Amino acid sequence: MKKIYLMLLILPACVFAQAQENGYTLVQNISYVPPDERDAYRKERCLLDAYYPTDVKGFTTIVWFHGGGLEGGQKELPLELQNKGVAVVSPNYRLSPKATNPAYIDDAAAAVAWVFENIESFGGDPARIYVAGHSAGGYLTLMIGLDKSYLQKYGVDADRIKGLIPASGQTNTHYTIRKERGLPMDIPLVDEYAPLNKVRAGLPPILLITGDRHLEMTARYEENLHLESILRYFGNKDLTLYELQGFDHGGMAIPACRLLINWVKKHDQK
Repeated sequence: MKKIYLMLLILPACVFAQAQENGYTLVQNISYVPPDERDAYRKERCLLDAYYPTDVKGFTTIVWFHGGGLEGGQKELPLELQNKGVAVVSPNYRLSPKATNPAYIDDAAAAVAWVFENIESFGGDPARIYVAGHSAGGYLTLMIGLDKSYLQKYGVDADRIKGLIPASGQTNTHYTIRKERGLPMDIPLVDEYAPLNKVRAGLPPILLITGDRHLEMTARYEENLHLESILRYFGNKDLTLYELQGFDHGGMAIPACRLLINWVKKHDQK
């Protein structure tokens, strides 16, 4: 992918929907795959929305991946991330069972690579790109941030990411991947598709957030606690784990976004 793809998409006004309000512009349904992509489902799903401030240059960008168990969901613009002086890029990605592993991880990497290649054209700073997401989106955040091979395919070094913020992301192999293989969804598995198996030294700063361990999905807090321990063992120091007491898996997304914004602003000063 090259920047020319963006220019081809932006020039014809009929290609996308654009809205301007309160100093922000929202451009919808930008394709992040090459124009010669032949996979019809990939062309249908691999679209993103870009919400960005129009009166700021060199702004920070948060790439936000939606949840839905890798089987559902749509790109979204959380209210808690709006009007905060940052851009939010929200991609769709292919879903199981119509697509199978690792299609959705590859799509996530392609979307993030698109942001690195194009955000400067909108006025953003490519050195201030954070990757985040809730649930399945948190899993995708971890996979492309920890396993460098996905972004390398698109010519991007994962270490260029300013920070990773998975909200209730699975750190074992995702249960939908187990389901695709005919394996029990409730038995943990750690293989090449588990973020736990991709920990390395020198990672970008990481903010891990989960809901209440007593209200969350089974072992979701414990999986993140395990990941935190392994990350520290490998020498990663800029690392925080929050447990949002009183919030279940779905309900934790709103306070997680508020934590995310505060954490991003703090790290932008470093």
